[in-house]
Amino acid sequence: MKKLLVVVDMQNDFVTGVLGTAEAQSVVPAIAEYIKSYDGDVVFTRDTHKDNYMDTLEGEKLPVPHCIENTTGWEIVPELKMLSEDKGITLKIFNKPTFGSVELAEFIRDSGYELVDFCGVCTGICVISNEVTLKAFAPETRIVTHSDLCACVTPESHETALAAMKTCHIDVV
Repeated sequence: MKKLLVVVDMQNDFVTGVLGTAEAQSVVPAIAEYIKSYDGDVVFTRDTHKDNYMDTLEGEKLPVPHCIENTTGWEIVPELKMLSEDKGITLKIFNKPTFGSVELAEFIRDSGYELVDFCGVCTGICVISNEVTLKAFAPETRIVTHSDLCACVTPESHETALAAMKTCHIDVV
C-alpha cells in the first residue's frame, strides 16, 4: 500500500513563536519519533505569508503577523527538520498561503497514495482544511488523523476538530 505522512505546519511560529502553545510544543517529540518509524513517504506543509500579511483578510481576522516567508518563524522546527538532514534526504515542503493546499491535494491524488496520515498544527484550522481539501480531490483515499500527534489553540478546539473530521469520514486514531 502506498502511504504518505503529511506533517502540517510544524513551524517555529506555531510551536515556540508568536502563535506557539504548550500543546504544540508537547507533540514535537512524538511527531519526530513517528517520522523515524514511518514506513512511507513524508512531506511537510508550511504556512507562508508575505510582508503584507496585515493587509490580507487573514491578517484582519488574525492580526498577528506569523510565518512570514524567509523568517525564523516560517522555518520547520529544528527537531523535525534535522530528521531529514540525518537521513540525507531533501524535505518535500508545500508552501501554502492559506489554510489548505490544493497543490498538496493534487500531488497526493496524482501520486496514487492509498493512505494518507496527518499530524501537526493546528488541528482545527490547517490540519482539517488540508484533510477536507484532499477528500474533495481524492475521495477514495483513506485519510487518518493521528490525534495524539496534533495540537490546536486549546484542547477543546482540538476535540471539536476531531469530531468534525469524523463527520467527514476521516479516520481519527
